Amino acid sequence: MPFNLLESEFEKVIRRTVRRGTLQVFVRCQRQYAPQDFQINQTALRSYLEQVRPTWEAFGGVGRSAEAAGVGGLIGQVLALPGVVVEPGGIGTAAQDEWPLLERVLEEALRRLQTMRQEEGRAMAQEFLQYRDHIGAELAKIRARSATVVPAYRDRLHERVRALLAELDIEIDRSELIKEVSVFAERSDIAEEVVRLASHLDQFQEIMNEPESPGRKLEFLTQEMFRETNTIGSKASDVEISRHVVEIKGTLEKIRELVQNVE
Repeated sequence: MPFNLLESEFEKVIRRTVRRGTLQVFVRCQRQYAPQDFQINQTALRSYLEQVRPTWEAFGGVGRSAEAAGVGGLIGQVLALPGVVVEPGGIGTAAQDEWPLLERVLEEALRRLQTMRQEEGRAMAQEFLQYRDHIGAELAKIRARSATVVPAYRDRLHERVRALLAELDIEIDRSELIKEVSVFAERSDIAEEVVRLASHLDQFQEIMNEPESPGRKLEFLTQEMFRETNTIGSKASDVEISRHVVEIKGTLEKIRELVQNVE
């Protein structure tokens, strides 16, 4: 039966439950056949016999008993030819006539699918929260570390310059030192990125609590968190912060893979 003619009807029912992604539906229909479903195509049978009978007679079809036996055997062979015996599945009914039953079966299958997805979704939500908390903990370490980066750079720069000029008995120009430290501080300032990433983590929690299809929003928000994390890594000239950035990016990658399964 050409169920592909019902594709639009299937899609309407499916989209009431599945709003994102692709769902493949396989339909196998097994009918209970009645005696009248098994038929012989009399026209095809007669045509085959009329074409084959002259040949059969030419090769010894003589005598009534022989003829009867021969015709019986001939008919048995002709019945196996294409189009003589109509397959029950070829009779069938129109696809539209079958749709009410198919719709009920499809809705039941979708109901069971939805139950499984809800159970999977609860487990997935717990995993998301664990990833979110891990990123939050790494971000807190970055925030604490960033407060010490500029003073540490200033002290290293001061000590390096002092050591180089000690032999020449030249004093350090403090204004130049302050200027250099200020440039570094401005270039490596990650305060805004840290605040935005923290805000994204809070928003991630809010989107998860939304009742309607948060998948696309979570996917977009994950991209934004990647962007802020990359900026932090490129601006912060500190090995320890870089380690935390790598850890956050690894966790975000896990989130991005998991988000693909969220509607």
